[in-house]
Amino acid sequence: MSDDVINDEAASQYELHVDGEVAIAAYHLQGDFITFTHTEVPPALEGRGVGSRLIEGALADVRAKGLRVIAECSFVADYLERHPADRELTR
Repeated sequence: MSDDVINDEAASQYELHVDGEVAIAAYHLQGDFITFTHTEVPPALEGRGVGSRLIEGALADVRAKGLRVIAECSFVADYLERHPADRELTR
């Protein structure tokens, strides 16, 4: 399994490739804000922590770029609720 989260800027989504499948976190970028709109983990990868690793990697990239997060996606909102250290990205 690869832990390398890729930012496919052309598709406006972060990707995590695992076992021939792709989990995605779609976003919309406007100025200094990134709005996560949808997260999708293929059924074959569910229950393996793939979604959390995807968001962890995406937020690391967001932090490095100095962006602020808007979590329209419930999965991202739940992740931020469970990881208080990452909530600083929403302020």
